[in-house]
Amino acid sequence: MPASAAELSSLATALDELTRRVTVHAEAADSAKDEETARELFAIERSLSTANRRLTRLALTLARR
Repeated sequence: MPASAAELSSLATALDELTRRVTVHAEAADSAKDEETARELFAIERSLSTANRRLTRLALTLARR
């Protein structure tokens, strides 16, 4: 079954919320001076943000079809 623009948009919204949650934990780790955890969480945050931008872009492309 092909992905619909609406479904991809919904996934992007969920991914955005997940990214925000990871950011909160990354900032908490940074404040606690847990540098290794903060570094890993910020890297995960960047990856999730990139994935979210790509997913959103794809949803917009499909919506225009």
